[in-house]
Amino acid sequence: MIFINQVLQYTADSQRIRIIEIEESYAYIVNIDTTSAMPKKELYTHLELELNQGQLLMVADPFAKAIPDSELTAVQKSKRDEDWEMVENYLLPNMNELLKKKGREAKIVEISVQSGLGKTKVKKLLSRYWQRGMNKNAVLPDYANSGGRGKTKKLSDEKIGRPRRVTLNGEYRSGINITDEIKTQFEHAINKYYRKANNYSLRDVYSFILRDFYSDRYKENGEIQYRIWESNRIPSYHQFYYWFKKLEDPKKDIEFRKSAKEYELKHRPILSNSKIETNGPGTRFQIDATIADIYLVSSFDVNRIIGRPVVYAVVDVYSRIITGVYVGLEGPSWLGAMMALDNMVAEKVAFCKQYGIDITEEQWPTYHLPEIIIADRGEFEGYAVEGIINNLNIKIENTTAYRGDLKGIVECKFRTINGKVKQKAPGAIQKEYRERGDRDYRLDATLDLKEFTTLIITLVLQHNHKVIDKYPMEKEMITDGIVPTPINLWNWGIQNRKGRLRTVDRDILRLNVLPRGRATISRAGIKFKNLLYGSKRAIEEQWYAKLKNKSIDIVYDPRHLEKIYIPNNNGMGYETCILLEPSQQYKLDFLEDVVFQQQLRNELEEEERAKQVQLTINADVMMEQIIKAAEKKKKQARHQPRSKKEKLDAIRDNKASEKAANREEEKFDLSPIVVEQTAEIVDFKSHTKVEQQLEKKPSSRLMEKLKRKRDEQFGKDE
Repeated sequence: MIFINQVLQYTADSQRIRIIEIEESYAYIVNIDTTSAMPKKELYTHLELELNQGQLLMVADPFAKAIPDSELTAVQKSKRDEDWEMVENYLLPNMNELLKKKGREAKIVEISVQSGLGKTKVKKLLSRYWQRGMNKNAVLPDYANSGGRGKTKKLSDEKIGRPRRVTLNGEYRSGINITDEIKTQFEHAINKYYRKANNYSLRDVYSFILRDFYSDRYKENGEIQYRIWESNRIPSYHQFYYWFKKLEDPKKDIEFRKSAKEYELKHRPILSNSKIETNGPGTRFQIDATIADIYLVSSFDVNRIIGRPVVYAVVDVYSRIITGVYVGLEGPSWLGAMMALDNMVAEKVAFCKQYGIDITEEQWPTYHLPEIIIADRGEFEGYAVEGIINNLNIKIENTTAYRGDLKGIVECKFRTINGKVKQKAPGAIQKEYRERGDRDYRLDATLDLKEFTTLIITLVLQHNHKVIDKYPMEKEMITDGIVPTPINLWNWGIQNRKGRLRTVDRDILRLNVLPRGRATISRAGIKFKNLLYGSKRAIEEQWYAKLKNKSIDIVYDPRHLEKIYIPNNNGMGYETCILLEPSQQYKLDFLEDVVFQQQLRNELEEEERAKQVQLTINADVMMEQIIKAAEKKKKQARHQPRSKKEKLDAIRDNKASEKAANREEEKFDLSPIVVEQTAEIVDFKSHTKVEQQLEKKPSSRLMEKLKRKRDEQFGKDE
């Protein structure tokens, strides 16, 4: 229900309104947080809906104070009484007209004339009357600063519960009761401020409650300021904390303040274990990676630090045995995971021998495929795992993001391994942050990648024979006298639980875990990433002539682009393709290098194309200028043909004349330029100079006819 003179507050912008009149299906409201405000008409049902949906909250009336006249000055009382008389005589009788927007301005002008008050004064009285409670004290001057701030006020209802502490003045303040309206305010503030990623403390939230619901608002230098009410009109922090604990929802609080992943990872109840989901070795393998807490050096120069390596591990959930491991610089990525899967099916005796460790097959007997692999979403999503799923019949279960706890077994192994590394190996990270003066542990790096891999293999072998604490033993295991080590559990599970163990040829696994792509067949070769390949089969079956512009599936290793592979239809073999001569320059490059080179080329070409546009524009402008100049010259020519026929018939003669002139201008003269001197002719008898006149030999008309006949014979008439 909504009542007249009730104060409500919008949750979106903290604007407070007062209901000043209810008329049939409408309510008149006024904003109480502005200096001057006129009423607005709202649907009653609309306000009720906003109240029910939490967009509006019931709040305490900031102007509802018990102010005895004894606490007012004579000036304040005199001013209040004078203004109230004007309200009673001129405003209240005309309230119906003043509520409505239409005609309100005219009525204010009329009241101004009748009362002798200025129009602004009338509006100010109206605003104060509506905003501050529609009573006599509403027109008190400077109301927010009056009323004896700091003195004890008498409230109509006595506060229940523990009384407030004694104030500095030695007075008891009873405070307020926590009503349903105040609880709603608390809940709104908790949702708005506490359950946010800003991570506000409860003290901060309490301050926001007082600011939003228990303060007077005023403007200072154009900015809204807040003045918190007296202590006996506001809830205490202890009251807020008490009701916060009642409203507290730990799951919701953590999800909103941190994230749902944070709750699932660190705060959810743990009511089960991983082994329940398996029924023997090979049912589920977990795979994960970690960046080791150690810095390594280069195998080429021990004084070069190469950073921290990545360690991948594959662990059988049932027995806890580590079935595959990879130590390298790839990842965490699909390449690193691919290497760990490759090691998973490798014979471990030969693998350990590469690192100078001699073992028997019984010490590390794992070279199998599981039924299910539990992995991170990052590495095991996308086309790269399709071969595992479709061809090897392994189901992939991806954990949600940041849920390392779902791979708790392998995560635990990483913690153990990193702990051992920190204890023994030089260059290990001893603490997350170094203090001033601490030695930089990176300078102590000593092990190279192969030596660190040997160290990890040693720790894996130790783990596979180590007793597992708190392993959920089965009754049959205890009866058979099984000590819960990974090796014992693996062997016992194979004999008694069978599991889901399968084996596969290592090359077939590699064919299925390598990334896949699409190549195009053209006359130039098999094109992949703008590199050209050829194969024996392609030549024998004439692919380049018959299958032009056809695309095919290929498998490739991004670290070795000299070869790509075309899988056979049965999935059991492949055709090897070798780089052709035009692309041989890239045979030692990684895929990232090739892509970078192509991107760089595209960027350079794109940059040049921008310049080409300007060149094209300049050429077009020059062409237009040349054409316009030629057209202007043609119009200004003195000789104009008398008819079209005369103009067309003269083409042949014109061309001959132009050709002769061009030949004269274009002819080559390789002799040096010599200044000609005119010879003097002297008469022998008179010894006087004789003027020599050279006559130009007229051209032969017969020769011209012969040339014309020749041109017509060879089609050179134009």
